Amino acid sequence: MAQLVKIQDYISRYEIDFTRYPTQFVRLKKVQWERIKHQWETGGELNQQWEHVDTTDDIVETEKPKFSFLKKLFSSKKQETEELVTDELEAEEEILDEETTLFFEPNIVYNPQTLDELKRMFMDQFFHFQMKWASSTLREKSYVDPKYMRDTLLRTLLQDLPDNYLLFYYPILRVKKAPIELDVLVVTPVECICITVVEEESQAVYVGSSERFWIKKVGKQDKKTLNPFIRLNRMETLVRQLFEQAEVEMPIRKVLLSRNGYFDYPGSVHGVQFIDKRKYAEWLQQMKRTVSPMKHMQIRAAQSILAISQTTSFHRDIWSEQKKDDE
Repeated sequence: MAQLVKIQDYISRYEIDFTRYPTQFVRLKKVQWERIKHQWETGGELNQQWEHVDTTDDIVETEKPKFSFLKKLFSSKKQETEELVTDELEAEEEILDEETTLFFEPNIVYNPQTLDELKRMFMDQFFHFQMKWASSTLREKSYVDPKYMRDTLLRTLLQDLPDNYLLFYYPILRVKKAPIELDVLVVTPVECICITVVEEESQAVYVGSSERFWIKKVGKQDKKTLNPFIRLNRMETLVRQLFEQAEVEMPIRKVLLSRNGYFDYPGSVHGVQFIDKRKYAEWLQQMKRTVSPMKHMQIRAAQSILAISQTTSFHRDIWSEQKKDDE
């Protein structure tokens, strides 16, 4: 799962410490997935719920979760194997459970028949946790618009792209005291991909040109639509300037994306990749293929964007509110 670094102007924990949270996210997901996979493979009950945490330098005292239920999953013939696996999970959990701010509670309501089905169920639940993870810090959180929970593009990018991809989803940056909303940015270990999404009516055909307006053909109707290159080029220019200021050496690639429509552009445009309904599945598969680990230059590139991001959405003190609820 790609990591959601910034969404709109919501608060982000990555703003606090970018060197810490990417690795914590990967480790968190790995531990929880290995646990639920282990239960499924050994025939354990899958409706158990676990709580999980992210770690920070601030200490928040909470009761640590118990894992005694793992020891009930095996018969006497598998006792030695069970103890070994349990010890490994608990050892990993001790590292992750230094302090607590968020809980992840997978709740598998029925027994999946295949590992792929189990993985899909896990990732769907982890997606909701990830939205909380990406829009909160130790003591504050933003109220995320419910539309993002239903956003199929956001869900697809997060669930299908690798863990070492960093996603900025329509971030709002402050440039010379003016807020500017970008489109979608994916910072990979080797490049930064600027994506402008063109999705209006299904099956629409976008006839491109160098003019300010393109022609959108829907059935027998022709309509004008603003040239998407305006947003795409502005985003690429701004990101390039940020990289230059931060001395980040990373190529920038531009993508014009439409999952439900088609592009009809005479000739080609240098540095722009047209991905429409015909090419989308292949493009996504190519994006998923990566063998490179997260790199220092990638972190610096993401930090340069995050440094001027705007955080204005309403947020509150998590722990004060929880204390009120308890009272």
